[in-house]
Amino acid sequence: MGSITIVGLGAGPFGFLTIETLEVLEQATKLYLRTAVHPAVAGLREKQIGFESFDDVYNSKASFEEVYQTITDRCLAAAQAGEKLVYAVPGSPLVAEQTVLLIRKQAQQQGVPLTILPGMSFLEVLYARLAIDPLEGLVILDAANLDMSLAKSGTALVITQLYDRQIASDTKLSLMDAYPDDYEVTVVRNLGLADETICQMPLYKMDRIPVIDHLTSLFVPAVQLKSTTFSLTPLLDVMAKLRSPTGCVWDIEQTHSSLRRHLVEEVYEVLEAIDLEDCGLLCEELGDLLMQIVFHARMAEEFQHFSMQDVIDGVTEKLIRRHPHVFGDISVRNAAEVVVNWDKIKQQEKTDRSSVLDGVPKGLPALMRAFKLQSKAGKVGFDWSDLAPVWDKLYEELDEFKEAIASGDREAMEDEFGDVLFSAVNVARFLKLEPETSLNHTNNKFVRRFQFIEKRLAAEEIAWDKMRLESLDLLWKEAKGQEKH
Repeated sequence: MGSITIVGLGAGPFGFLTIETLEVLEQATKLYLRTAVHPAVAGLREKQIGFESFDDVYNSKASFEEVYQTITDRCLAAAQAGEKLVYAVPGSPLVAEQTVLLIRKQAQQQGVPLTILPGMSFLEVLYARLAIDPLEGLVILDAANLDMSLAKSGTALVITQLYDRQIASDTKLSLMDAYPDDYEVTVVRNLGLADETICQMPLYKMDRIPVIDHLTSLFVPAVQLKSTTFSLTPLLDVMAKLRSPTGCVWDIEQTHSSLRRHLVEEVYEVLEAIDLEDCGLLCEELGDLLMQIVFHARMAEEFQHFSMQDVIDGVTEKLIRRHPHVFGDISVRNAAEVVVNWDKIKQQEKTDRSSVLDGVPKGLPALMRAFKLQSKAGKVGFDWSDLAPVWDKLYEELDEFKEAIASGDREAMEDEFGDVLFSAVNVARFLKLEPETSLNHTNNKFVRRFQFIEKRLAAEEIAWDKMRLESLDLLWKEAKGQEKH
């Protein structure tokens, strides 16, 4: 039984060889080179170190897999025949060397003694030339066996052994599935040699450089890819810290009741962002609203009532349960049938409710609560069949409100005005308008127009008490006209 010693020829000229490797090469009785197409080979010839190369294998085989396996088989067969051979590869034996992996695996299986010496790979030169710290994250891939699951990780990539224009083109097309076409990459060739080239260019141009050969590699900088998953853990951890004994005094003192108004405020700020059609603001306000939910869940968990996971699990199960047409075997024809099914399932779940109107929170804004109460009553038939009597009811309530005003009875006035508002909500419901949203739009519109008047008065340095109502009305109409324009 012979043996195999594997060494690396370094990343460039003969001077990149280690002293240990040079001694092994000089003492070798049988030296095989994976390829003689390497800058250090000239130095071997100068020192009259004899060798055989496997370049003929590249010309006779149809794929790199066959080339690598053939080289492996020949080396192992020579060792089995008693040769103590040295097998030299470009660069470092354990960097992007498929034959070394195959020889190591099969030598172990066949009981062939194997020694692998460290060598200088082109990566050390690459780190120096491009100022790369591999500790920041780096994935090294073989262009002939490109693993796109690693390429799509967002980590910086070094893709070796482009070999020819066809492999470079295939590599480019694969990368363009994960990166923008114009993403800036760096093509390197002949690193460490006198004619080394380092070219930065858009990804789509990488296969158009004048020369592409076995000493050509590609560096793809790290990119911040959008994550396909998300986690609540960071927010949960922050809230846990705020509520801990070493956290924030204000957060520690809060209760479910004390946070009620903050929760309502955050909801309305979300609604305002929606009305403004401001996606950046909406993202921020949704975060603030989510923080309130996590806050309540954290307090509940501290008292062992429930956890944030219970909240998520509960609503997930509810959504699945109330959408049998999606997660079950029920069919629906339109959105109306979806609502009908939803209500039926909800009634089955809420067996403790004795009234049709149960389930409408008393703490809702008055317009919203009126809308929900009327909708619930309408679902059991307590409703008009068309809009005409709804208008009649509104006019009737307006007349009764006028009578209450004429009587001077303030209690009656308040009662009748409530009836007017309730009837107006009914009109909105028939027209499929949300009264709360409509009034909110009007509030915002009033703020815009009033602030327009404020700015005009400030610009002209006119005090409010110097303006007549007629003049203010003209400015109001101007603001209204600009909005329409």
